[in-house]
Amino acid sequence: METLFVALDFDSTEECFDFLNQFKGQSISVKIGMAEYFRSGADMIENLAQRGHHIFLDLKCHDIPNTVELAVEQLSNLPIKYLTVHALGGMTMLKAAINGRNKGRFHPKILAVTQLTSTSEDMLQQLGFKEVSMTDSTIQLAKMAYDAGVDGVVASVHEVEAIKQATDDSFIVLTPGIRMEQSIHDDQHRIATPKQAKVHQSDLIVVGRPIIKAKEPVEMYRKYLKDWRD
Repeated sequence: METLFVALDFDSTEECFDFLNQFKGQSISVKIGMAEYFRSGADMIENLAQRGHHIFLDLKCHDIPNTVELAVEQLSNLPIKYLTVHALGGMTMLKAAINGRNKGRFHPKILAVTQLTSTSEDMLQQLGFKEVSMTDSTIQLAKMAYDAGVDGVVASVHEVEAIKQATDDSFIVLTPGIRMEQSIHDDQHRIATPKQAKVHQSDLIVVGRPIIKAKEPVEMYRKYLKDWRD
């Protein structure tokens, strides 16, 4: 399974498959977010799996523990490899997510979202974290997720090494906000190149708009993949 996931953030399901058809039967790893899942549901997941694609379902489940357990159980009956929940849901909710996963058919790895890459230090202050830095907040959430028994976390590349030190090397860290140096930052504040992510020990990366909006998406995908592998 390729460790670079392409975020299929399109305006329609048809655009998703038009993009994937450019790869001429090649199986790639893809991320399905809330917008596409709410539009196409389980049928989209089944279709992608039948085509041989590896699926990261990024729904960031966050609710009372019982609700999350029931939701994750249902989602774990889909052929997905990774599923996200929010670390801010707390220890009990994270453990409930694991219970739900274990009852499902496919047992995806559970990744807890720490702080979004669109979150800045100023936003953290606005949310009431006035005496906690972005790094400290992220590490604290990652340690809680590790203690809860989830498989890994989603975090900015800038916190990966500290997370590894606070947990262990087997604890997965998936890094979004990946851009080449010349790319527009969009709404992402804490970004990094694929090569930087590799140097900082990221295990998985997600790339969206820089690939799917490129004039030559397949060529751009290969460029990101090369930078990540090298």
